[in-house]
This record gives sequence, C-alpha cells and structure tokens, in this order.
Amino acid sequence: MTEYTVEFVGTGEEITVSEKETILSRCLEEGIAQEYSCRVGMCLACSAEIVDGDVVQPAARGLTEEERDGYALTCMARPASDLKLDRGKYPPSIEAAGSADAAGDEQAAADD
Repeated sequence: MTEYTVEFVGTGEEITVSEKETILSRCLEEGIAQEYSCRVGMCLACSAEIVDGDVVQPAARGLTEEERDGYALTCMARPASDLKLDRGKYPPSIEAAGSADAAGDEQAAADD
C-alpha cells in the first residue's frame, strides 16, 4: 500500500495518507480540525485548493470538471502523490452560487 505526505499550507500540519483512504478520514484520525458536513462530495465544506500534487476523487460530484484539477473535496479525495493543500479555499462555482443567492435575497427584500 502506497502512502503519501499531505501538507496543509500555512498551518504546519502534515499527515501521511494511504492511497486507499480519504484525506478527511485521516485528518479526523489524527485530530486535525478539517471542516466537513455531508461527507458525500456535495456540500463543498471540506474544499481545499490543490497547491501541489494530485488526487483521485471520482465521487466529488460538487465540483465541476474544470475544478477537479485545482480543488480537492477532502471527504472524497484520495492522494495520488504527495500533496500540498490550502484548506478553506473554495472553488469558483461555490463563490458564484453565493453571489447569486445574495442577489436573490436582495431582490426578495426589495419586493417586500
């Protein structure tokens, strides 16, 4: 079984994760406070920007095809190399959804 080093940028935290386990599961085992919610690749709470390295995450349904190269959903992502991840960085699709929701809320308030 191959193991890889996963480093979290700016935190000094580093863990070893096998190719058979998710990054989130290893974080939880090691006591690292990785944010998460649904654990099924949809909510994007566990997003991390891939600074360096590769992951395998075929079940990361919350990411667009373009986003899969630059972001990892740690609940689904399994390392395919040593990694550097920047936690709390969200893909553009979630930022766009947030902007659309805010615009809708503003319009609803104006209609009241």
